[in-house]
Amino acid sequence: MLAGDITVSFRRWRRAKVKAGGRYRVGHGQIEVESVEVVPFGAITAADLRHAGEKNREALRQRAAHSGPIADDTLLFRIEFRPVGFRSP
Repeated sequence: MLAGDITVSFRRWRRAKVKAGGRYRVGHGQIEVESVEVVPFGAITAADLRHAGEKNREALRQRAAHSGPIADDTLLFRIEFRPVGFRSP
């Protein structure tokens, strides 16, 4: 993630837990959230999957289903971010 190879994440939240412009610690670095939007699972694109580090839509569905089943109309938060800092451990 901090290498910049993953720049999108999907979360099944009741409300947003991050905001655009916010910086958040991840391991030994930080990310800055560029955008937060709500999208139906069925609208997730192949490019989104690549940027999220997922090999396919079903892999994302399984990973995100920890809080319940995910249908194509299930709403997820799409978070786009970039790495902004790294600290040595």
